[in-house]
Amino acid sequence: MAHHSIKQALVTGGTRGIGEGIARALAKAGYHVTACGLTQGELDRFTPQEHITTALLDVTNDASVAAVLNGFSSLDVLVNCAGIILREGKEFEIEGFRTTIEVNLNGTMRMCLAAKPLLAKAGGSIVNTASMLSFFGSAYAPGYAASKGAVAQLTKSLAAAWATDGIRVNAIAPGWIATELTQPLQDDAARTASIMARTPLNRWGTPDDLGGVVAFLASDAARFVTGTVLPVDGGYLTV
Repeated sequence: MAHHSIKQALVTGGTRGIGEGIARALAKAGYHVTACGLTQGELDRFTPQEHITTALLDVTNDASVAAVLNGFSSLDVLVNCAGIILREGKEFEIEGFRTTIEVNLNGTMRMCLAAKPLLAKAGGSIVNTASMLSFFGSAYAPGYAASKGAVAQLTKSLAAAWATDGIRVNAIAPGWIATELTQPLQDDAARTASIMARTPLNRWGTPDDLGGVVAFLASDAARFVTGTVLPVDGGYLTV
């Protein structure tokens, strides 16, 4: 019976990048975390840690989502971190655009809907992953920017709709974070220089910079915070 007092968190895209940083922070904050990855390879590369279990999950697939959530008897926190960006102009083709929307936006909604009964029972909360591109556009990734703008509005909409169910819904808006996803930009000296020139804190963020913010939003310290999109960007949006 004892383990029911341990709070349960589910992190999509939790086996690498920003999601991995969040999963580790939540484990440190006392949650039992289920960190989900899309492929067995992602799960295999994940460094095991106490209080973190890994699971396969495709957020674009109803059956996959149901299979993961059916494993929970209770859930306190859902963190939607699964996301993609398609480079080399692929998001200017309708297939690439649709794929990005399907993962980043529809995948987030699919998870929220599936987790809602468990979260309502626990008085739990959702933390979505928005972006700086929720606030302005991208000449390179229109699907990503559109999906992240939509995630911000979805966050506010569900916060308003589900407050009566006792569910808080917030989002983080990461800035330039050093991950696999941004490696091409980190490797490009000119892009890095222009990013740093506009980042008052003058460094790339790390996944750990986001973990504590998510742990805060999920915690009782944020019990009166809902519908907010919190930039975690070293000040990029301020200038």
